[in-house]
Amino acid sequence: MNIFDKYLDKINKILLDLSKNSNLILPDKLDAITVEIPPSKFNSDISTNVAMVLSKINKKSPTDLAPVLVEAIKKNDKLIEDISIIKPGFINIKFKPIFWTNFVEEIIKNSKTFGINTKEKKKNYLIEFVSANPTGPLHVGHCRGAILGDVIANVLLFNRHKVTKEYYVNDYGNQIINFTKSVYFRIREIVFNETFPSNNEDLYPGDYLIDFAQNIIKANKKIDFNEFNKISDELTVLSINEALKLIKSNLNSLGIKHDNFISEKELVTNQEVEKVIDFLQKNNFVYKGKIKAPAGEDEDKWVEREQLLFKSTDFGDDKDRALKKSDGAWTYFASDVAYHKNKLDRKYDQLINILGADHTGYIKRILSSVEALSSSKGKLICKVSQLVKLIKDKKPFKMSKRKGDYITLDDLINEVGKDATRFIMLNRSSDVELDFDFDNVIEKSKDNPLYYVQYSYARIASVFRHLDKDLKSEINIRKYDFQYSQDEINILKKLSEWPKCIDASTNKLEPHRIPTYLYELSSLFHSYWNLGKDNPEKRFINKEKKITDSKLIFLKAISNVVQSGMNIVGVSVPEKM
Repeated sequence: MNIFDKYLDKINKILLDLSKNSNLILPDKLDAITVEIPPSKFNSDISTNVAMVLSKINKKSPTDLAPVLVEAIKKNDKLIEDISIIKPGFINIKFKPIFWTNFVEEIIKNSKTFGINTKEKKKNYLIEFVSANPTGPLHVGHCRGAILGDVIANVLLFNRHKVTKEYYVNDYGNQIINFTKSVYFRIREIVFNETFPSNNEDLYPGDYLIDFAQNIIKANKKIDFNEFNKISDELTVLSINEALKLIKSNLNSLGIKHDNFISEKELVTNQEVEKVIDFLQKNNFVYKGKIKAPAGEDEDKWVEREQLLFKSTDFGDDKDRALKKSDGAWTYFASDVAYHKNKLDRKYDQLINILGADHTGYIKRILSSVEALSSSKGKLICKVSQLVKLIKDKKPFKMSKRKGDYITLDDLINEVGKDATRFIMLNRSSDVELDFDFDNVIEKSKDNPLYYVQYSYARIASVFRHLDKDLKSEINIRKYDFQYSQDEINILKKLSEWPKCIDASTNKLEPHRIPTYLYELSSLFHSYWNLGKDNPEKRFINKEKKITDSKLIFLKAISNVVQSGMNIVGVSVPEKM
């Protein structure tokens, strides 16, 4: 039950009736009218801007128009206790207590669908995320983006959209050549007792390569490792497979599983780059020209030369982008354009890319290419996952670097666990930097949002356990003659916001709203629970182990929403803590 949508529909129907039976003039569309949560100081349950939206077209001030609307709204709803007009023209509505009794019963009956937007047109999404080079384990820098992509997928799935989770494997180019050579030298180190050339800056130094080398040697006894050139192609495949096994294992430890792994090398060998270049040429989106030195290049050493350029400035980019290098090889950008043409050809309604903080400069060019390929401006949405700072004892924290020159994802999970990693990484908007404080993560207090949310569920479970009831079992609802207190109504009002939270998380692709909402709900619940410490009448269970039906249903409703939210975030809800 979405009370905001319900009352928006009611208001729209009232307006249509008024326009037929009075002089009220309506705009062609009513989509500017909203029903929202009013500020707490007004002691109301919902608020609408309808008077302000209609004032101009009716040539009346909102405060002059509002009384007519208030009368019509109250006349059509027996569950309204009070309606007030707040300057500059908001109409605030307060419900009778019985409204909230009905509300609880409704969300219990529809526990599996509560929060889902049934009106929204369902789409087919493709989300590409992580896509780290297949050259080693995932590190903390990949972690936040991985969780962001996974939870965006979860909330879209919760809202009944179709979702495909995809990993783009960058298995083509110089970094793969260097990676394969690194594995080869580790193999030589093991087989021939040679020293690994650690002074070669092009090679990957991490000890994880020893594991790769040992696995390859063990599984491929017939391969002669004497000459690199003879086995380079085969060794590249074997090395990438080892890296992908490790990456998939890293992701699995976070509870993440992709549907597709798309190979850049396959796109190149299947001539998809040539095909997309041909498409761009036919549509006059490319030309031969010269560009200035890219960022990071020495301008004094840069030689301007004629290159094949994409007209990305025609689609909002800062400058046109090169598609071909001076040696005739395709640029990384050309491969990415081909990849996005491949995505578009698979007929998804919406493409989403989750990018790391180091890829913000890449957004305009990839958006411009997708617009050129699709003739649609909003076909691709890019979300940026900003940097994570690890903090311990109020200082930057560095863990084991056995895997290379960075902190691995496994290091982090081994330190704090999957639940804490997922919840805390998602606890702030992805476009701002995040401080991951280890001291707060392990603390059993209000300062640890994960603990606080999990503890609310555990407290509810303890009530059911004392009554020899199963929290996860369904409750048979019949019409009860009871009303909730104001403390309870305050929590129920928060529950009513759950569909709004889901809508915002879905439409704005901002899943951090969910842990924020769960923390706010849990704070209200814990405050209410603690009232029983001083007042025995407010305790959930008396000495005879009895509880009113109203409170049982009340607790069940809270637990359903907490569990639903934590499922989306991908975090457990223990019944004992």
